[in-house]
Amino acid sequence: MYKARLNDVPFFSMLKKKELEVIAQQTDEVDVPAGKVLAEQGTFGDQFFVIEEGTADVTRDGQRVAELGPGDFFGEMALLEADRRNATVTATSPMTLIVMSRASFRAIDKTMPRVHEAVAQAIEQRRVQVA
Repeated sequence: MYKARLNDVPFFSMLKKKELEVIAQQTDEVDVPAGKVLAEQGTFGDQFFVIEEGTADVTRDGQRVAELGPGDFFGEMALLEADRRNATVTATSPMTLIVMSRASFRAIDKTMPRVHEAVAQAIEQRRVQVA
């Protein structure tokens, strides 16, 4: 069961067992085929993704800028900000993903400040990388 594996995901590694249980209740595990566009540059996002299995390419303005694999995450900006996606992410192999919606994140945001802090830090790191 994927919920037991959340603590192996670096993004969630700082959370306590109780916090992981709450996160597990607010996420879903989904399988997607190779070629599936998971996030599209310029569109508004409302989901955050953590890769359990598989790989994806990240492109910006049609140029490949990164490859993602197990343990990587994307879409974190959609959890805190109603902003347009700054890149397109496309599955390059079949993938298993942990997915959290903005509504689910907001349900836990006020009661779990460490999760909010982790998302805010991830956003800041991505902004530095993009600049």
